[in-house]
Amino acid sequence: MEKDSATHANHEAPDATAASNPFTESLGQRLAETLAELDTVTSGLAKAQEELRTATHVVRSRDRAVEATVGSQGQLVGLRFLDNKYRTMSSTELAASVLDAANQARDAMSRQVMRTMQPFTESHLGMGRMEGFEIDWADIFGPGVLEDPAESSARKDRGSLRDEIHEDGEE
Repeated sequence: MEKDSATHANHEAPDATAASNPFTESLGQRLAETLAELDTVTSGLAKAQEELRTATHVVRSRDRAVEATVGSQGQLVGLRFLDNKYRTMSSTELAASVLDAANQARDAMSRQVMRTMQPFTESHLGMGRMEGFEIDWADIFGPGVLEDPAESSARKDRGSLRDEIHEDGEE
């Protein structure tokens, strides 16, 4: 009978010591901190998604003839022809202006998305970066998104190569 009561006492002992075990307390505290961080990240992500859902970016072409507006997914949502400049432009020039403004606006919006989402791609609570969890923004948005807009603009102005299509009767 003594053996049974000793065995019974041994089963109760871990429960009694678990409450005062510093390792268990530390683990519980770390778990609470991690859950609080998760709540913070989750609410921040919801706020960022709502902000991006309604975000737009407007850019004028380099020749200031066209203004393009894109949404957060890079979709063209608006296009304006400014100061009747389009009337004196060839179709090739106008098409180049539209593409220029739309591409600049899309790249700027992509950079805004990257800045907005950047806090959620970093490590939290002293945890290192997870191996294999790198976001390749250039793969998602194209290589232009990683370029400095000022450098990219200067390079395009210097060595811009434009295709021209001349149709019969049009110049």
